[in-house]
Amino acid sequence: MQAGRRFKLWETLNWSKTSIVVFIIWGTVPVFIHNVLGWHWVHLPWQPISLIGIAVAFYLGFKNNSSYDRLWEARKIWGGIVNTSRSFAVMARDWVNNDAAEEPQSEDQLNVIRKEIVHRHIAWLHALTIQLRKIQPWEHDSAKENELRRRLGMDFHDDKFMKLNPYLSSKDFDYVLSKGNTASHLLSVQTKRLMELRRKGIIEHFRHLEMQALITEMYTLQGKSERIKNFPFPRQYATVNLFFTVLFIVLLPFGMMDVFSRHVDSVFMWMSIPFSVVCSWVFWMMEMIGDYSENPFEGLYNDVPITNIATSIEIDIRQMLEEEDLPEPYVPQGDMKLLM
Repeated sequence: MQAGRRFKLWETLNWSKTSIVVFIIWGTVPVFIHNVLGWHWVHLPWQPISLIGIAVAFYLGFKNNSSYDRLWEARKIWGGIVNTSRSFAVMARDWVNNDAAEEPQSEDQLNVIRKEIVHRHIAWLHALTIQLRKIQPWEHDSAKENELRRRLGMDFHDDKFMKLNPYLSSKDFDYVLSKGNTASHLLSVQTKRLMELRRKGIIEHFRHLEMQALITEMYTLQGKSERIKNFPFPRQYATVNLFFTVLFIVLLPFGMMDVFSRHVDSVFMWMSIPFSVVCSWVFWMMEMIGDYSENPFEGLYNDVPITNIATSIEIDIRQMLEEEDLPEPYVPQGDMKLLM
């Protein structure tokens, strides 16, 4: 996510520089053929091309609205994770006590249990962020994009799960890493542990039900995140939209020739090149913005900043336990001020 006021113009132009060069070359071809080679028939009527442009614009609007919905839903899901995490940490802090305990524990022992529960929840947060960064076949996977992921620390590999080690016992760590869905099994371990504490009376029965309800909500929020991650924007819409946009951009310079050929001075026809480039760039940028916004967990420019959110939650809930050895807040990185 871009954490500044907006992307700078040169950053946007640099992002699309390859396509701009292509548009300049392609826009020059019909003018060169018309003015230099003298093939004056090389132009197409503007009216049918404008009809294609209108259809493409509507289709681009649909795609961008759908991509934005996916992006905003992902942000709302992680807003729910923030609220649920705070509530769960407060309950762990205040409801783990000797009120109904069969064998009362010392305050130090209770603090160890509270810390264990909260730290296991933090491990779940980080495990979920790691899993959501795994690249799917439909996500952007070029060498340039993978290099950006590497520099931002958003690349996925199994060693990333070593980050969970400080928050878990060796038994829990070995167990969850042996499973396919690490985050899901961390919630399973949490549930089992809460039941053990309820049977000992360390957590009173009705309080246990409330905490278990929050774990169920965490399962729901994780499932919603995985639904967005593992089910792409329908490929038939993405494919046809790209084809139609490219078709319009290919025809556009020849339609511009029709407009500018009405002027007596043939030199004026060279003006069709910058107008063709600008129009092509606008349509292409709308296509690319939708394309890069439909996958909000792929570790690139337009992501929901789940790593930042998870770190902020960790700081917040560990402060509830009066811990002082806290991680540094995540800060925007690079010249583009990307918050991941």
